[in-house]
Amino acid sequence: MTVLRLRKFSMEESSNMAEHRTNYYSSSDLILRRAQAFRIMLYFNRPLQEKDKVEFTAATGPDPQEADDTMCIFPLFGSQSKASWTAEVDSIDSNCVTAIITSSADAVIGRYKLQLYTTSSKKKSYFKLREFVLLFNPWAEDDVVYMEDENERCEYVLNDHGIIYIGHEEMIDEQGWDFGQFEENILDISLQILDRSLNYQDDPVLDCSQRYDPGYVGRVLTAMINSFDDDGVLEGRWTGKFTGGVDPQHWIGSVEILMRWYRGGYKPVKYGQCWVFAAVMCTVLRCLGIPTRVITNFASAHDKDGNLGIDSIYSSSGRNMSKDTMWNFHVWNESWFRRNDLGSAYRGWQVLDATPQELSEGTYCCGPASLHAVKEGDVDKDYNVPFVFAEVNADRNTWVYYAKDVKEKVYTDSKSVGKHMSTKSVGGNERVEITNNYKYPEGTEKERQVYLKARKKLLDMGVLKDENLGRRFIGKKRYKKRGRASESADDSEEPTELGIIGKFQLVAPPKFGDDVNLILSLRNSGQKSEALKVKLSSSAIKYTGRPMSEIFSDQTSVTLGSMKEKQIPINIAASQYEEELTKDHLIEVVALCELKSKKKMLVRRVVSIEKPPLLIQVLSYPVVDELCELQVSFKNPLSVPLTDGILLLGGSGLIRKQIKRRVPKLGPKAEGSIVLEITPYRFGTQQLVVDFISKHFSAIKGFKRIEVAEDHLEDISEEIIVIEDD
Repeated sequence: MTVLRLRKFSMEESSNMAEHRTNYYSSSDLILRRAQAFRIMLYFNRPLQEKDKVEFTAATGPDPQEADDTMCIFPLFGSQSKASWTAEVDSIDSNCVTAIITSSADAVIGRYKLQLYTTSSKKKSYFKLREFVLLFNPWAEDDVVYMEDENERCEYVLNDHGIIYIGHEEMIDEQGWDFGQFEENILDISLQILDRSLNYQDDPVLDCSQRYDPGYVGRVLTAMINSFDDDGVLEGRWTGKFTGGVDPQHWIGSVEILMRWYRGGYKPVKYGQCWVFAAVMCTVLRCLGIPTRVITNFASAHDKDGNLGIDSIYSSSGRNMSKDTMWNFHVWNESWFRRNDLGSAYRGWQVLDATPQELSEGTYCCGPASLHAVKEGDVDKDYNVPFVFAEVNADRNTWVYYAKDVKEKVYTDSKSVGKHMSTKSVGGNERVEITNNYKYPEGTEKERQVYLKARKKLLDMGVLKDENLGRRFIGKKRYKKRGRASESADDSEEPTELGIIGKFQLVAPPKFGDDVNLILSLRNSGQKSEALKVKLSSSAIKYTGRPMSEIFSDQTSVTLGSMKEKQIPINIAASQYEEELTKDHLIEVVALCELKSKKKMLVRRVVSIEKPPLLIQVLSYPVVDELCELQVSFKNPLSVPLTDGILLLGGSGLIRKQIKRRVPKLGPKAEGSIVLEITPYRFGTQQLVVDFISKHFSAIKGFKRIEVAEDHLEDISEEIIVIEDD
């Protein structure tokens, strides 16, 4: 009998990738999703006979072994196990065999080598088939990343652009971002990130064997997207100048960052801040098939000591001196998968944060933290649940600092942390608030019960000591350690025992270059007249809440009669803040009020300075591989001429390489526009992202969704009517 040999084969790349929804990748690789069948055509030198034995081997990693689940051997005939890889004959036509191969639902993801072994006439031969890349599969019910809703799968896996929310809780801004997970080289770079991790360097075999778990992969990536412990993708910087790199405000997409890391020999790219870390993380996770979205938490606490509280410290003149930080916003990711390590209750969205903030098991990484665990106060669950819990629900303690080691606690606020948590809507550009996913409504008894539960768990774990546990307010009830309640005043930012209530009000939302006008309203709800000393202070702050420079300080005295109110107008001239303002465009205004009794009250407000709009107009019908004309209109926000303005344009499917255009000289407050052409290369809904940048002001951003047609007939095809003769 003639020895059975393979003459040629076809991996049916086009049809397989279309069925696996991987035909979006700009790659020469065969890209497949696990737990989903794919076809191959095998052409032998003769028809198969009963005694012939045909087997496949699929292997990944540096030293593939069946014991490590990095190699699987399975026959063409008779492999029926759902727990492993299987192959079966779809059809036989003479010497041609069509085989259907299905990987297991928990197969390790990565780059695979596929080989074919034949045994006939006691002779064994093997043949190398084509390599392929295996990804997670949100469309497969047995995969832990399975997501039931098709619209959500399209948004959180296949959408290559999005919106990131920034700013301040009272003035939420949005910026477009180009994730670009399907662009050329991005898949290979994503796999390289895993292969360059500390986990891989320590034990490459063990590391690869654990890549079946999206939680493990996500945790490794939170460490590798930042460069604090390794040669990760992005170097973070929050202070000083961005010498030798790019101001984080000037990035418009992930592709440029990942390509710089790759082309620069895997040296960290300078520089990133939280939204940049989260955006690049989203790109890599979606690229690997893990459903992921970008989340913004406004008024986000950075709990350094892990006691579920942060300390805001102000000088006796009202200047911010805090070491604990209250970020005006912080951005991270949520990824969707089951937590087999925790149980079914903890499945669903998991928090992953690549911004390097605190060490976790000796590395700057964070997550996966189950969203269910965060909401229910289950801070004993892996990973980093206490830190995430504090970010959204810590209590804020405010102190006044007088001298070395002398400070006075003014009040505790249980409601100011974790506001307007936001993400982009599915299939649209609307902002969706998801605060209730993270915690029960502030002011409710359930929210305080969960907070107490979290504190007690940390005490039981020996993580913190707190003699005052139980003295937390729940509406008008105060719960003690044994659960007994007594009447007490509601927790608020202004202590009710003072009888004085203070509040800052903006006269109008300030635009860059305009004066900032506020009114400090002070009301005496007590039964006797009160005299107050009011110390006013204003500082330019970063989005992390860190004060950078004082803008002005002043003080006055006020006498408030019983049940009376007075208003103090405050003006911050544009000339006072323009040179001091950080690129986050945020100003903190503080009033420290002191009564004759020496009791104190602190009123605080963060003001966001609005940037001028950037307008994008599409002037011609967008068609694949044809020139499309655009107009970008902008305004110089400065009161002096602008000579260094630059426009940056990007967008997957629209522009293969970022466009950089210099803006002609603009006079003070003058408007201008530029007309340019792009050539779309992918049909469907795409997003153009534009930045207007200068060293004299923060980047002014704009974005626009653009529907690109395959050809000119596409928009009229549905209007054709056939009329038949009688």
